[in-house]
Amino acid sequence: MNRFAGKTVLITGGTSGMGLATAHRLIDEGAQVIVTGRTRARVDAAVRELGPRASGIVADSADLGAVDALMETVRARHGHLDSLFANAGTGTFLPFEDITERDFDHGVDVNFKGVFFTVHKALPLLVDGGSIVLNASWTLHRGNSVLTLYSATKAAVHNLARTLAAGLAPRGIRVNSVSPGYIDTPMYPTAALTEAEMEAVTGRIVAGRFGLPEEVAAAVAFLASSDASYINGQDLVIDGGLVGAVPAA
Repeated sequence: MNRFAGKTVLITGGTSGMGLATAHRLIDEGAQVIVTGRTRARVDAAVRELGPRASGIVADSADLGAVDALMETVRARHGHLDSLFANAGTGTFLPFEDITERDFDHGVDVNFKGVFFTVHKALPLLVDGGSIVLNASWTLHRGNSVLTLYSATKAAVHNLARTLAAGLAPRGIRVNSVSPGYIDTPMYPTAALTEAEMEAVTGRIVAGRFGLPEEVAAAVAFLASSDASYINGQDLVIDGGLVGAVPAA
């Protein structure tokens, strides 16, 4: 498929995991992709892996000055964006009573403020008829005692997708979110889990396994493409049935 031939796409947090897999997918479908990461080494390694249709910019989405500089670089190099995947995020997995103000500020700065202002500052570059995909999480759909802060930030991300879908409709810009379940990424690698931990997690998933970054990438590519032209303000849960079904005994 060449759904993204001639298109320019920005992926924040695109140096590993779901962001990197999405970059590969969109490049395979013809896109010119810009990935961001917080260190030069990771950005350069990702660009080498992705090949000649990729470029990279060092930027921390929690730093609004860095986001400003990112958009100015994108403007200078490419002039516009056709799509944005606001993927950069962080995990704070602590019981509610253990969360400090510092934890709160960091989680909100990266997961919500960073996403909010990445979209805000990208809008002047985004073409009419473009698309935005935000990375939320399955945790916005279910309560979990050690995911209070993380879940709240991801719920905010999805609500942002809904309100932006309404606000950007006059420009023909669609905005949706994806909510990945347990995905084998550097943030939550299966290799770091014991056999008992793996069984505890996969026993709650109808598919009986962790998802792959490439499976999330396929969903992001769909939502960003014209194939999803009548999908707007929605959250696509990519979780192997974790939220919506109970595994058979």
